[in-house]
Parts: sequence; structure tokens; C-alpha cells
Amino acid sequence: MSDAAQDFDISDQELARLPTVFRDGLFKDKVVLISGAGTGIGKATASLMGRLGATLVLCGRDRERLDAAARYLNGLGARTLVQAMTIRDPEQVSALMDRVWSECGRLDVLVNNAGGQFAQAAIDIKPKGWNAVIDTNLNGTFYMMQQAAQRWRDRSQEGNIVNVVVVVWRGLPQVAHTCAARAGVIYLSKTVAVEWAPYRIRVNCVAPGTIATEAFNYYPPPGRASFFQANPMKHAGDVQDIAEAICYLAAPSGKYITGEVLNVDGGQQCWGDPWFAGRPPYFELDYDAASRMKS
Repeated sequence: MSDAAQDFDISDQELARLPTVFRDGLFKDKVVLISGAGTGIGKATASLMGRLGATLVLCGRDRERLDAAARYLNGLGARTLVQAMTIRDPEQVSALMDRVWSECGRLDVLVNNAGGQFAQAAIDIKPKGWNAVIDTNLNGTFYMMQQAAQRWRDRSQEGNIVNVVVVVWRGLPQVAHTCAARAGVIYLSKTVAVEWAPYRIRVNCVAPGTIATEAFNYYPPPGRASFFQANPMKHAGDVQDIAEAICYLAAPSGKYITGEVLNVDGGQQCWGDPWFAGRPPYFELDYDAASRMKS
């Protein structure tokens, strides 16, 4: 198998033409903040919500990618604000939220999509690598949730949070750090869905399975190959699968849903075997095992 990077991304032109089940104007007059919005799932979610009328606030660490995404979204007719920052820093998160309310007057939906990980056996992960993933995927998500919730509470405004997590139910060998962080986000979300219900804040999660984006190229070819065989459907999902799931929870269609996790994974949580760095020899299927047991 070639080690060369493959084109798993989707062009802006293709993204703009993706069909949707949602009606035009669904998010008209709504302000939606999406973290990690410069690429992949975040950009696709911004694209869909922008097409449906939302005012978009895009944040992430890569200013160049955010600006490119904003140019694309502006071309669709969406109003966009861009802020390059890291969700790891509570002060930067607070400044972002202040800007949202200052320039937009409100926030209706927060989509916590920013995150990341790298493939490595848990026994070899260094403290620096562990802390980096936990700090972004868990701590950063909490900072965003809390800062938004405080402002909704103080202004007596309704709020809606959708956290993008992962399918953690059977563990995720070779990405233990992100599995731990995302499981934390899931149960944080369930907890604050109850605590924040008096403030009319709904909190839910979307758990993507293996979704084809340029991020597939972060992993070696054996890992990438496993992503297309990690569910009974035997293929990867696409970014629109996740964008529409997020819209479902964020729109009135989700008005009676809180504290929930929507798995969009082709059945991975029932039957699946993704190995981000490739399947170790120990776990290769041994087709002669039964005959040896009989001998």
C-alpha cells in the first residue's frame, strides 16, 4: 500500500452543491459559533448552516484556513466573523464570547468541533502529548461551553450546544487520549444538560464514526484502510452526514432532545475495528487456531 497522501477532501464547489433534507432559511436570524471551522466537519457544518441562513462565527488556530473558509461562505451569501485563537486558553475563549455578543448581539448555537489526536499506543504516550490532547478536546470544550452558558444565563437567553465527540463505547485502541477526553465530554454534556435545563440550555453530542476528510492522511496507510472497514456498512461516512446530524440537534427538530449522543457511524459501535496506526500483529486473525485446539 502506498504511503502517499490521498485526496479525501471535498472541494468548495462540491460542498456548496451537497443536497440537504433541511428547508431554506431554517437558521435565518440565528447566530452559530463553530470551533475548528477551517476544514473538515467544522467547515462542512458552517457551509450547511450558512446555506440555511445562519450568521456564522468561525474560530480555530489556523487564520489562513479560517479566512479561506470565510471567503467561501461569504460567496454563498453567509455573514461570517472570524477569530483565530486556541480554545485551550480560557481568556481567549472569554474574549471570543465577548466579541460574539458585542458584534452579533446574541448566540443561538455553539458547535464544539475543534479537537485532534495522534495515533500511538497508550503505553508510549508522553505526558506532553497526553496533556495536549486532553487540554484541547476536554478542557477547551468545557471552557467554550461554560463561557457560552454563563452569558445565556446572565442575559436570560436560550442556548443550544452540540459537541462533536467520537464513538467511545468499545474503546479506541491507539488513541486512548482522545477516547478519554471525548468520553469526558459526553458525560460532562449529560451532567450539564440537567444542571443547565433551568436556563433553557440544551446540550447534546454527535459521535462521528470514520468520516472521510483530509485528516485521514494524519494516519499511516494501514490505519486509513481500517477506517473503511470499521463498520458493517464497510465504508466511511462523509462530512455532510455529520453536518446534517448537527443541524438536526440544533434546529427545532431537536427541541425535545438534551443530554443525548447521536452516533453517526455506520454501526461502528455495534461492530467495528478501527486501528488508527494499523492492526498490531497480536490482533491479526489466526485462522488456524481452531484446528490447533483440536489437535
